[in-house]
Amino acid sequence: MAADSAFTLGRATPGTLVVSGALSFATAATALQMLDDALRPGDRSQLDLAGVRSCDSAGLACVLAVLAEASRRGHAVSLLHVPSGLRTLAQVSGVDALLA
Repeated sequence: MAADSAFTLGRATPGTLVVSGALSFATAATALQMLDDALRPGDRSQLDLAGVRSCDSAGLACVLAVLAEASRRGHAVSLLHVPSGLRTLAQVSGVDALLA
């Protein structure tokens, strides 16, 4: 996998997970599992998406699934620095309100 299509997940400040790389069909399943595992303890309340270089519909579905699962568990997760491409894709798909 090329470096520009890789997905990485890191921790910044307490409570914040940093998402970097691509959220795409090629990375969405791995990203979903990594994010779900990282959020399972419930001590993370923010996803910083500033490092997301590309996102397609599978990446959008991944982000929405993470938010839905956190909500199901009674844990609020907010998004920081949502890239304009992801926001536009959500608007076109009619789900932009879910990213708020």
